[in-house]
Amino acid sequence: AQERAGKLYKQLLARNAHADILLFCRAELLQDNYFHAVFEATKSIADKIRDKSSLMGDGSRLVDEAFGGASPILAFNTLCTETEKSEHTGFTNLLKGLFGTFRNTTAHIPKIKWNINEQDALDMLTFMSLLHRKLDECVRTRSSP
Repeated sequence: AQERAGKLYKQLLARNAHADILLFCRAELLQDNYFHAVFEATKSIADKIRDKSSLMGDGSRLVDEAFGGASPILAFNTLCTETEKSEHTGFTNLLKGLFGTFRNTTAHIPKIKWNINEQDALDMLTFMSLLHRKLDECVRTRSSP
């Protein structure tokens, strides 16, 4: 298990995975616990949105409150062109999909019924790394309610 965990950790490093992914799920990776590594990494996304927006929600509701509407609290770009608005909507939908697919699943289905192999864990954590980078770049456009 240590060798496999080390392998996955090395693969994440080779992919230049976001530091928050490694920080939030390092213990789970070292325990070869891919299920909880994905769960913790997903929670790290919500944590970053809460930090940047000063909101207290979770999951899809948090994403809607932070990124939704004509004047979102957080924006992935300047929202000046239709292309930028589409990109913003796309990343908002990816975040909502992340919570619906991974957070809700891992929170409500027993580990033994949702097997995550090494390749799936690597792909999921790499996807979340991208989302962390995009969240790092997003800007606050107004105060939260």
